[in-house]
Amino acid sequence: MGMKEAKQFLEIGGLPVVAHSLTAFQKSPRIDEIILAVPKEQIAYVRREIVEKYGFDKVTAVTAGGAQRYESVWNALQILSERAEEGYVFIHDGARPFVSGDIIERAFQAAEKWGASVVGMPVKDTIKLVDADGCIVDSPNRSGLWQAQTPQVFRQSLLTEAFCRQMEDDCSLITDDAMVVQRQTGVRAHMVEGSYENIKITTPEDLLVAEAFLKMSVYRQ
Repeated sequence: MGMKEAKQFLEIGGLPVVAHSLTAFQKSPRIDEIILAVPKEQIAYVRREIVEKYGFDKVTAVTAGGAQRYESVWNALQILSERAEEGYVFIHDGARPFVSGDIIERAFQAAEKWGASVVGMPVKDTIKLVDADGCIVDSPNRSGLWQAQTPQVFRQSLLTEAFCRQMEDDCSLITDDAMVVQRQTGVRAHMVEGSYENIKITTPEDLLVAEAFLKMSVYRQ
């Protein structure tokens, strides 16, 4: 982002990006508890300025994240491992503010049927595969290509088993949780339609797009 403040704490529509994400999960009847994985030095800030300030009472823990996504997920799973009951784990990027209750419900229903689900959308553009020199070597058929989003949802025991194995393995090429589950257990996640508005705030331009989406949502109401 090129900014001093972490992207999930930047404001859109007067609220931190992560507060928009949390609101959807707070309201969903499918969600019993929320665990936040954040940089260790920001734990106190998140508890005070996000969880307590906005009344997210489903948040039961704020834990230290890791340098990589899979490390943050693993740290949160350690807390869940203390629970005796089986359930489903939703893994969501705090920088995706426009997840909705409908998306959460679709993802849950697919995970309940298949054991694992990933929210995403069909790609709009032609995708090019290039070599190390930047030369195009292939143009994959776009009809079978989807852009992965979050949440990604898994049966808890399946996800825990997969991560226990993965943490003993090479994690250098791991980019999302569905990869871990498929690599370590052979279970393939079912792709679920999300929304083209379910963007991840990554660059300054994304903030402008996010503000536009908020204005559109107000207009629709």
